[in-house]
Amino acid sequence: MASRGNLQTPTETRRCTAHKKAPGGEKGPRCKSWALKGQKVCRVHGGKASQNLAAGEKRVAAEVLEEETRRALAILDVGPVENPLTALSQLAGQVIAWKDALAERVNELYRIRFTDDKGAEQLRSEVALYERAMDRCVNVLGTIGRLRIDERLAAISEQQATVVIGAIEAALTHAGITGPEATAAKGVAARHLRSA
Repeated sequence: MASRGNLQTPTETRRCTAHKKAPGGEKGPRCKSWALKGQKVCRVHGGKASQNLAAGEKRVAAEVLEEETRRALAILDVGPVENPLTALSQLAGQVIAWKDALAERVNELYRIRFTDDKGAEQLRSEVALYERAMDRCVNVLGTIGRLRIDERLAAISEQQATVVIGAIEAALTHAGITGPEATAAKGVAARHLRSA
């Protein structure tokens, strides 16, 4: 899995990014210790602080979830997006479903905060993920609202129906069907298109 900046992922280990102090208070050589999971620094340079441990745990949990999702998507046969408006509408449905699934997890929690072994109060990672999911819903739904996707999809459907009716008229004319029979056939086609 690729790392983000200097943060290690659950399957990677990184060197501490802190520097030792040189005589005179100047910046010395870089620390050679290993950074703690989900962090940029080792235990000596602040990695054992309760807020850093909690933040590291949240990062690792989020990265594990992302990796599992990426692995699941890798086995799917994903093709190109032919209609970005429809794809964005489908994405909105998935984003809302993800938010709802996380809401269920949050509702199952006895408390949304916990106290770590140092006595510091921490927010549970499920709550942080739920908050992020709500932000994504706002972004996707806001994009749909700005693009007026419902109106555009309706316009596309009308254009497609017009093209299909035109093709049916051409086929009827070519077959020599005219008058009331042709009108009845076009009416049947129009009803089917509206119901679809």
